[in-house]
Amino acid sequence: MRTRPLVPVLVVALGATLSACGGDAGGADGDALVIYSGRSEALVGPILDRLEEAVDVPVEVRYGASSTLAAQLLEEGDATEADVFFSQDAGALGALAKEGMLEPLPESVTSLVPEDYTDDEGRWVATTARARVLSYDPAQAPEVAEFSEIDQILDPKYSGEIGYAPTNASFHAFVTALRIDRGDDGARQWLEAFAALDPEAFENNTAVLEATDGGEVSIGLINHYYWYRLADEVGAENVNAQIRFLDSDDPGALVNVAGAGVIAGSDQAEAANAAIEYLLSEDAQKYFADETAEYPVVEGVSSTTFDLEPLAELDSHQIDLNELDSLDETLALLGEVGLT
Repeated sequence: MRTRPLVPVLVVALGATLSACGGDAGGADGDALVIYSGRSEALVGPILDRLEEAVDVPVEVRYGASSTLAAQLLEEGDATEADVFFSQDAGALGALAKEGMLEPLPESVTSLVPEDYTDDEGRWVATTARARVLSYDPAQAPEVAEFSEIDQILDPKYSGEIGYAPTNASFHAFVTALRIDRGDDGARQWLEAFAALDPEAFENNTAVLEATDGGEVSIGLINHYYWYRLADEVGAENVNAQIRFLDSDDPGALVNVAGAGVIAGSDQAEAANAAIEYLLSEDAQKYFADETAEYPVVEGVSSTTFDLEPLAELDSHQIDLNELDSLDETLALLGEVGLT
């Protein structure tokens, strides 16, 4: 039997529209495997179609923002029809794990990925990883090629020259990592110094990279794969912007993950575990590596499209990714310093 959490831990609006493919959003087929996906249909729809063939049961997918779907699951509790939560962000998985909404996965699944990319109690597992990087215009800020710390962008000479996406989940995750690393007071100090530089806000990471590439700003805060996708689309020789990976002990080098877990009490537990195992199969990992430029989390899989460093060789700031669930505190802090 499903267990209902006592209180939701995410203070997130539930009004985002949840779309469905493969079935009616109003009610699931009793024999179907229901996946709540915080990853967009445009990005993961093709691989979830292949997943349906792999698990050999009908699959219904409901799409929405990861934080919204996590809040929805907490609200639904034991009434949810979901069997699998496929999240863009480790924080949303951590929130569900904390409230007992995720079933421990079998070792045959969790052993497929490095320990840093699975929950300590096996309640969720990463499916892909992405690194925070600095994009920069080498004509205006060539020194960024040697940067090792996020603090180095706080130089007053970069006033009005930094781009960021204040509403983007990956920026929120970076700020949360900053809070975990330095405490709320230390994070506030960094954010106030950043805000004093009058950074330019953009709608998303793509726009930040475009602004850096066009010389509109000197530095941008983005995820690695935006640069790789642009380089693949237009040719690396035609991309002016470059990217810099910071040192492994710096929160600006956070590696966050997309991941998945099985909803506690699922009537389709066997198929749900098989679905997550498929997302870690060579077929699925190659799809992500070649189509999205994300880092595969399974050893031995690499991209044939993008020249990505192996994840094991990437310097990255690694924390307990469950701790990224403190989104409410992060959003409150951003609001207080005027960076929303």
